[in-house]
Amino acid sequence: MNAVSPLKHMEAAAQALAAVVNALRDALPNDALVTEESERRAYECDGLSAYRQIPGAVALPRTRDELMTCLRLCREHGVPIIPRGAGTGLSGGTLPSETGLLLSMARFNRILEIDADNRCAVVQPGVRNLAISEAAAPQGLYYAPDPSSQIACSIGGNVAENAGGVHCLKYGLTVHNVTGLEIVTLDGEVVRLGGKTLDTPGLDLLAFMIGSEGMLGIVTEVTVRLLPRAERTQVLMASFDDIETAGGAVAGIIAAGLIPAGLEMMDNAAIRAAEDFVHAGYPVEAAAILLCELDGTNAEVSEDVMVVRQKLLDLGATEVRTARDDAERALFWAGRKAAFPAAGRISPDYYCMDGTIPRHQLGTVLHRINELSAEHGLGVCNVFHAGDGNLHPLILYDANQTGQLETAEAFGQQILELCVAVGGTITGEHGVGVEKLDGMCAQFPAPELEQFHRLRRAFDPLGLLNPGKAIPTLARCAEFGREHVHHGQLAHPDLPRL
Repeated sequence: MNAVSPLKHMEAAAQALAAVVNALRDALPNDALVTEESERRAYECDGLSAYRQIPGAVALPRTRDELMTCLRLCREHGVPIIPRGAGTGLSGGTLPSETGLLLSMARFNRILEIDADNRCAVVQPGVRNLAISEAAAPQGLYYAPDPSSQIACSIGGNVAENAGGVHCLKYGLTVHNVTGLEIVTLDGEVVRLGGKTLDTPGLDLLAFMIGSEGMLGIVTEVTVRLLPRAERTQVLMASFDDIETAGGAVAGIIAAGLIPAGLEMMDNAAIRAAEDFVHAGYPVEAAAILLCELDGTNAEVSEDVMVVRQKLLDLGATEVRTARDDAERALFWAGRKAAFPAAGRISPDYYCMDGTIPRHQLGTVLHRINELSAEHGLGVCNVFHAGDGNLHPLILYDANQTGQLETAEAFGQQILELCVAVGGTITGEHGVGVEKLDGMCAQFPAPELEQFHRLRRAFDPLGLLNPGKAIPTLARCAEFGREHVHHGQLAHPDLPRL
């Protein structure tokens, strides 16, 4: 039997999408379906703008019935479905398909309940991360995970990528703060996992769903833990004249039995970029700074500030400053949270990496990243959730210069391999998406990857939910292995680029 040509396959896929679109015109409100190319272009990428593809069509359902209609029609016609939250992701996890339906969950944006007695909130997936804390503030509660994009990112996207933030050292990632989900499967089944309690009977499918990048089902409701605001919060900023000493100080603080609410690190390039942008009062001559936040009762924080201050000086800090008031504390954090856009002001483009390593390897890894920067001829700003060992090197490049994107990708791939080599992993909170498919090949052997595929098929046997993301094919990894051995790098030649 002759194989179907790629052209015939594309024609069939386009016809299937057209059938779905025609049916949705009758089934959805007029403003819930986007088909004009100029309007579809707004959805061509997420925060990883180097890879772009205009979606075949975009649906914006408001209700579960509208959502289930979209799923049913796509299932019947074999059309891929790409779920999307706010589009702030940094791994290409919502990269569209030109013959697929991009399913925006932005209109599922209601806070359904703030339950102060049970210290939880029930929200729809399109609710912004920060909006949860704003709604819970009158009860003295807040939602702990706080990605840098929390003013814009949605809780559904946080669930898809298992997002973190600057305060996850003490309070955990999304997976530690979500107690319940309602999902709709490709078959249209509504499934509830967990609830308002911290534990439920049966297999822990809730944790399995968090971080699954939209490949197992569509999240329609999220129950999150709320925490009481601390009586007092204090931030210290420590300066270092050597970046490896700063890395060693992170491990030293944790080894001393101190668990700050947040422990963040920035190198000189990131310090200068953020200071020029935010004017946070950072010491621009420092090789690195640590921001250490302590919270608790007045008595606890008063004691811990003195202990941490002395410990930082013992570990090599040249200066330790304590925020004078809440305004300065907020300013210290504003500089850190603005590090990504600040980097965008000093370079035409940047490639944000996301790997995790054991804390005691920070100094070694930082030293090697600086060596790789010199080897590739590309600058890098290092911003870390240092207490978690979660690295965010921002590789600076110019997409208008031929070959620089490919060089940045090769540099990034080497950083991910370095993370694995020292006992870490290729992602901490940004997910795999399309960006780290080759990193998955470097980290996992074929039997483990096949197990990932089998688990996915248990939920989505047709492979229609966010295809081509997170889990590489074994053929791709075999190809990566051959190229990696000979060349030490592999870009993404099969992905649409800017």
